[in-house]
Amino acid sequence: MKAIEKNDIPGLMRDLGEAAKEAARVLACASTNDKNTALRAGAAALRGDAESIKAANALDMADAEQAGAKGSFLDRLMLDDARIEAMAKGLEDIAELADPIGTVLAEWDRPSGLKIERVRVPLGVIGVIYESRPNVTADAGALCLKAGNASILRGGSESFNSAGAILKCLARGLKAVGLPETSIQRIPTTDRAAVGEMLRMTDTIDVIVPRGGKSLIERVTEESKVPLFKHLEGLCHTYVDAAADPDMARAIVVNAKMRRTGICGATETLLMDRAAISMLGDIVDDLTKAGCVVRGDAEARSVNAGVEEADESDWTTEHLDSIISVRVVDGVDGAIDHIATYGSNHTDAIVTDDAFAAARFLNEVDSAIVMHNASTQFADGGEFGMGAEIGIATGKLHARGPVGVEQLTSFKYLVRGDGQCRS
Repeated sequence: MKAIEKNDIPGLMRDLGEAAKEAARVLACASTNDKNTALRAGAAALRGDAESIKAANALDMADAEQAGAKGSFLDRLMLDDARIEAMAKGLEDIAELADPIGTVLAEWDRPSGLKIERVRVPLGVIGVIYESRPNVTADAGALCLKAGNASILRGGSESFNSAGAILKCLARGLKAVGLPETSIQRIPTTDRAAVGEMLRMTDTIDVIVPRGGKSLIERVTEESKVPLFKHLEGLCHTYVDAAADPDMARAIVVNAKMRRTGICGATETLLMDRAAISMLGDIVDDLTKAGCVVRGDAEARSVNAGVEEADESDWTTEHLDSIISVRVVDGVDGAIDHIATYGSNHTDAIVTDDAFAAARFLNEVDSAIVMHNASTQFADGGEFGMGAEIGIATGKLHARGPVGVEQLTSFKYLVRGDGQCRS
């Protein structure tokens, strides 16, 4: 683009926005078959270009390592054959989903003789701002496409090369069916000024989905003139109740923390019912054997010498690392109170065989996802049967929880008459 050559960020973003708006008009009327074929062709391209994608990712990994990135960050950034295959499979899974566009949500007749339908339609142009995970490029572009939306993607500078290689595969899928390659665009610069421009593009972007750490979300919330689906930090909790099965509790807690420590669904705080404190020693042993640092309050430390001292910041920190905070609470009331005070409305879980305690927790914890007897690592659109997700929306308007295909639509009313005039 000429705007890049001139270092003209406003011009660059204007060009991207106008191209996306034109593409959105085409996508709104695109057939289900064309969208699905483009997704499957994109998946084939990802598999065929796996070596090129890994080579691009190696450049990003080398830069991140040189910059002193933490292990959890490197894990989010890294692409290998398994993760590339997972991206390709994700595109195919999205292709298998029902097309939401054109779905009649409700219909009714009026005494005037008018026939009214409420029908799903695309949102239009979606901006997605995300940090180090390059697979979001594929997930976000594919979900927006399936829902008939054009997308403008702004990944983290750390994954710039990886995201570019992935985008080329998606573009090949679009080209295979004659859909505009500008249906999925990436901001082709790491200049942070581009984000500022993006947040003001009310004429061409209909909604922005920010996915990242607290500082990113705070900046986007403060500056954006465009509506947001916010993906706030994943300060997730697992509460072990007195009526929990001990073996189940041990397995769930270790998985919820350690399966992948750098994802937003990883448990950051373990809440132990004071009446279940006898289970804590074994749980701490399991965590430490798995390589996790355990920080706890005085009661937790009294149970197991391997527990380090926690301070107030531990209850408000999304570690995204092999660190967990432990607090002993007074039953389900104490757990609910702690989550209400420190939680981020993302994902919280209870482990218990007490149906009444489970019902209270599920009903009273005000988070986008609330779980019973399951690992918080299931907080994922793919695990919900959505194929993939752009993020977990922690707000309450329009979209909440995993943002999949249906959440990337709106609706309009179709009104049919036979000559009615209002008196």
